[in-house]
Amino acid sequence: MRKTLVIAYYWPPAGGPGVQRWLKFVKYLPEFGIEPIVYVPENPSYPIVDEKLVAEVPEVKILKQPIKEPYAWASLLSPKKTKTISSGIIKEKNPSFIEKMLLWIRGNFFIPDARKLWVKPSIAYLTKVIADEGIQTIITTGPPHSLHLIGLGLKKKYNIQWIADFRDPWTSIGYHKKLRLTKFAQQKHKALERKVLVSADKVVVTSQTTKTEFEQITPKPIKVITNGFDDELQPVTLDSAFTISHIGSLLTGRNPLGLWQAIQELMEENEGFKKHTKIQLAGVVGEEVLQSIQRFGLDDYVVKLGYLSHDKVLETQQKSQLLLLLEIDSEETKGIIPGKLFEYLNAKRPILAIGPKGWEAGAMVERHRAGNTCSHDDVAALKNVLLDAFKHYQKGTLLCHSEGVEQYNRKTLTESLAKFI
Repeated sequence: MRKTLVIAYYWPPAGGPGVQRWLKFVKYLPEFGIEPIVYVPENPSYPIVDEKLVAEVPEVKILKQPIKEPYAWASLLSPKKTKTISSGIIKEKNPSFIEKMLLWIRGNFFIPDARKLWVKPSIAYLTKVIADEGIQTIITTGPPHSLHLIGLGLKKKYNIQWIADFRDPWTSIGYHKKLRLTKFAQQKHKALERKVLVSADKVVVTSQTTKTEFEQITPKPIKVITNGFDDELQPVTLDSAFTISHIGSLLTGRNPLGLWQAIQELMEENEGFKKHTKIQLAGVVGEEVLQSIQRFGLDDYVVKLGYLSHDKVLETQQKSQLLLLLEIDSEETKGIIPGKLFEYLNAKRPILAIGPKGWEAGAMVERHRAGNTCSHDDVAALKNVLLDAFKHYQKGTLLCHSEGVEQYNRKTLTESLAKFI
């Protein structure tokens, strides 16, 4: 068995999409001749916790070391705003002075991110681990991208294979613009990104768009290994209402104003649609999104489910009549493929994808015949898709006949990763 050290920040009991990718890779790697050893922080500040995921951790060696994070110090100024920012919610309209200050400090003092203080202690600790365990490969996964700096430090010490896994892009991701970065900070991010990409032996990304972007920076081998799904579904009964469900954080940038308008107009035009439609939002919902829902008169038709454990997420997806996939309408997000898409595909319920023109995830929805893709501002198209889905719902024929999604099974993806290692 080839010993491989996986360096990750998000690990059970962390909840949310960031933990799923490597939890599943670690689960299946031994079947393909790879023995994973996992290194994670001992006392992390996870914005979302899902204790049920602990039961899914396989029998592997897990190493832990303490981490110092600035969120505890920042919370002395404003506990609520610190937790909000660490959860990824960045207020776009009328941010308070404290919010601006916290973002500026986060963006310019903690480069590449708030976990940078874990880098040097981790390099020191893992130096002995690599020697004692006979590690042949190290894999770092980000964000947080500071974990790639651990890989960089270990690569300098050892003639060892290092694979950098990017679940999201680094400097081209949309929220970088919201961090109030100085020109110096922007240049430092760019320099660190280039150094990681050039120094790593191999790079793994989750989308073709990110691969194309990174190919302009490094000649090293880059492989697209998307996120995926497990075969862990139980039989369920479809919701009796015409449920339109969104799973995961619905932050300001993703606020689907065109969708809210389309739903409002359909309710005014179609009494049956008004009577049977229910909008379900599972996860963190931004304040501006809630204000928009209220402005369009949809409050009474929205159910805020809050954070759901992963098993409840799977159940909700399967029971929903229509699944909502949203992305920010910008050039930077064209290559973002939300992890939830793959579980949506596995749920075999129709998907309504709303995002930027040329969105890679939207193209996948249509390529696999799993639903429809619309732009944010095409209210007429959104109304047509919703009305067609509602008519099928009334007849009991709202089905999803997706094709070719088996390639996203976690075990199949892990086999691809093992070959790349």
